[in-house]
Amino acid sequence: MNTAALKETWAAAESLGDEVPLYFYSHLFLSHPELRGMFPVSMATQRDRLVGALGRIVSRVDELDEVTAFIQQLGRDHRRFEVIAEHYDAVGVSLLATLKHFLGAGWTEELAADWAAAYGLIAMVMVQAAEESEATAPASWNAHVLAIDRRSIDVAVVQVLPDPALEFEPGQAMAVEIPARPRLWRYFSPANAPRADGTIELHVQLVPGGQVSGAMIRTLSVGDTLRLGAPIGQELTLGEPELGRDLLMIAGGAGLAPLRAHLERIDQRWQATGQAPRVHLFHGARVPWNLYEAKLLRDLTVRPWFTYTPVVSGDSSYPGRQGLVGDAAAEDARPGQLALVVGSPDMVRHTVSRLRDAGLPSTDIRFEQFATLDEDSHATHHHTQNPQPARAAEEQVGTRA
Repeated sequence: MNTAALKETWAAAESLGDEVPLYFYSHLFLSHPELRGMFPVSMATQRDRLVGALGRIVSRVDELDEVTAFIQQLGRDHRRFEVIAEHYDAVGVSLLATLKHFLGAGWTEELAADWAAAYGLIAMVMVQAAEESEATAPASWNAHVLAIDRRSIDVAVVQVLPDPALEFEPGQAMAVEIPARPRLWRYFSPANAPRADGTIELHVQLVPGGQVSGAMIRTLSVGDTLRLGAPIGQELTLGEPELGRDLLMIAGGAGLAPLRAHLERIDQRWQATGQAPRVHLFHGARVPWNLYEAKLLRDLTVRPWFTYTPVVSGDSSYPGRQGLVGDAAAEDARPGQLALVVGSPDMVRHTVSRLRDAGLPSTDIRFEQFATLDEDSHATHHHTQNPQPARAAEEQVGTRA
């Protein structure tokens, strides 16, 4: 399999912009109209999610050993769409038809065979993982809204109770569907470590133009029922080796959620054993009232292992640290730390670049590398620090993510 050719042809397809997803969806829905109901009523927000996700994953099939666990998680997560094996076939045929259409004479017999083999391998991993999970977990979880706490103009904290219980690790994310926005799934990270009562806390940040974040903050009510997908993601989880290292945590806005979950677990560990890594958390926001967990985090600084630095970028009267949170964190970075970065795509890119400039090796900087933009994260940073409330993983492949 010529993986270099896969990467080159996908790069060529991506350069064509919206033409590729438009052709892909036209082919898919004309050949399999029964799949249309798996996608949002308005496809304006769908854009290139399915074809973009597939193209990036399949063209990197040579890296499968490194991402097999994540691909398996996607397969399990896709059960929430009631995806079956035949749907993967339909999507694969439309993907290859799209590439053939745009590559023209460049779509050779050898290239077609390589793309078919690569797609088949990725689809097989996802299907097998989904089949294996059927015996132990539901396709999705109903989650009842127990409380909603509006912390600021832009931020709300939502407490939910999944039924049945949903197991997850701090740092993971799960897709969420709200009643007001059917089939518009968005990924959110629990802001708490697993609790005995099974409740989960979600941090939601209002994003201008975002269909889901706005509806969650403005219309969600106690007693409503959400749907949750299976937990996914590995980049931000921490095992025993990582918990033995000093941690540098950098969050923009409600990107604080998965890091707060880690802090909760670390504090539980410290209270039980007296053992904890040294943690320095930088939390950035455009305005000070969006430092919505400032009191809790300041209270936590009584622990000998925890340091907290809030950073504000859009208020020159703020008496504390001003500027971009990535710049502030980079000034404090030191060798040996493991950095976790969560926020909007722009915030993550800037922070990761600054940490590398400060001398941290790429292997010691973790962020969600599977994330892509969606309409709820597209305008979240600019020169501010307002991230997607959780993250936008490759969303809604209807037969995808």
